[in-house]
Amino acid sequence: MALDPAEPHLRRVERDALIPKIMREKARERCSEQVQDFTKCCKDSGILVVVRCQKENSALKECLTAYYNDPAFHEECKMEYLKERKEFRKTGIPTKKRLRKLPTSM
Repeated sequence: MALDPAEPHLRRVERDALIPKIMREKARERCSEQVQDFTKCCKDSGILVVVRCQKENSALKECLTAYYNDPAFHEECKMEYLKERKEFRKTGIPTKKRLRKLPTSM
């Protein structure tokens, strides 16, 4: 049975693991300021991270949770995944390898 590249049906692993992975990556990009603040606090605090970085951790968690609970964001990530999957099924080449640049000097 050949797979139709445009088939919108999602397998369980795609729905429960791959799309949430894209959501995490994109949410971290969009919450980059909070990620940087929390990272800086962690580096500066050493072993007292739990006590000293509560404010930064709460801000980061709030930002990420807002994206995770946004149905429009989920749909955007799902469509991005379906687009990548469709391209993979047509070419047989994963997106990351397709986007990798060739060396300029030989």
